[in-house]
Amino acid sequence: MPAALDLIARFGENARMANPIDCNLWSSSEHALEYLRRADSIPHRTEGETAPLEFVPPDAARILDVGSGDGRLLALAKADRPRAEFVALDFSVAMLEALHRRFDGDGKVTVVAHDFSNQLPPLGHFDSVISSFAIHHVAHERKRSLYREIFDLLRPGGIFCNLEHVASPTDRLHQQFLQRLGVSPEREDPSNKLLDLELQLGWLREIGFVDVDCHWKWRELSFFAGAARSPRAAG
Repeated sequence: MPAALDLIARFGENARMANPIDCNLWSSSEHALEYLRRADSIPHRTEGETAPLEFVPPDAARILDVGSGDGRLLALAKADRPRAEFVALDFSVAMLEALHRRFDGDGKVTVVAHDFSNQLPPLGHFDSVISSFAIHHVAHERKRSLYREIFDLLRPGGIFCNLEHVASPTDRLHQQFLQRLGVSPEREDPSNKLLDLELQLGWLREIGFVDVDCHWKWRELSFFAGAARSPRAAG
């Protein structure tokens, strides 16, 4: 039975703002490598990963990938936007090694070692910021401040694309999600800190993103996006 440990988190009924005990196993290479071994077993993952490509601007010159992992989403975006320059950001030693194996020698990809549970380093501005199953690993208050930092990194008209693991609205639905993955509650990843989708969409709007919406969803897996307002759209 598949055990997609990176995508599992217990989230009690009517406790959508609950913040689990702060725990992040992603500094462990063993945990990261276990994720890589099981990533392809996650149902509908490929479907979800193609959704952001529709929203990244065709003429994007710089793209940031927050929590790049081994670079699978970045590689898809790079194939779709071959003239763009990319910055891959991660802190896991195993993931950084995987990124270097995949992209070393590629002058259009810069790998940055950074734990985004802390404030982002100076990176310049981007036409798009993408992320895949990463931001749910940080505390809820950090999610919101990170969204603000991403907004500030975007050029006018730039797009934030977040393929994310979000909370089910009830414990029953969460248990059904686990069953579809073939995972028992005891095997859930304590690093996950799931949060309600609608709350996160509301945060993006409050920060100043426009055209905020969820464009794809399968149970707890969701793709949502928002744009930094273009000067031509102002007023």
